[in-house]
Amino acid sequence: MFAGGCFWSMERPFAHVPGVVSSTVGYAGGHTKNPTYEQVNTGTTGHTETVLVEYDPAQVTYEKLLDVYWHNIDPVTKDRQFCDVGPDYRTVIFTHGAVQQAAALRSREALEKSGHFKAPVVTEIIADTPFWRGEEYHQHFADRNPDRYDAYRRGCGRDARLRELWGDAASPYVPAK
Repeated sequence: MFAGGCFWSMERPFAHVPGVVSSTVGYAGGHTKNPTYEQVNTGTTGHTETVLVEYDPAQVTYEKLLDVYWHNIDPVTKDRQFCDVGPDYRTVIFTHGAVQQAAALRSREALEKSGHFKAPVVTEIIADTPFWRGEEYHQHFADRNPDRYDAYRRGCGRDARLRELWGDAASPYVPAK
């Protein structure tokens, strides 16, 4: 599970990775059971907008998914991603099991040691937390509402900031069809 700001923008890159079986948007990391979008966006439930990524490890590695994740977020900004502000938009890798936990920690450490950023990486790594599926109208939003999504993404400045942070290594934006 990966949290990196607006789950509409995080779902899209994962959904287009060969070997990803499904992507589901929802909420993780909080203390309220079965939270709603409205509750999460108050910033009081402790949840963050999250994407649950199911994948076939014979086709794609967890390390590749981590790479996709890092290149789609701003890992040095706390409680904010692009134009979305608040703890519900913080960056978190939610791991399942010791293997994912170790891989996520290694990837964050490698990023910190790379010298790529002047500021510290603030992305959290949290083990085994419940995931609550988001409302149906949020699922695959970019594919179902391409014009609205594209306007949101441009207006939010996500791509410009990703290019600033990652240069050519930024994940290419896949426009909605």
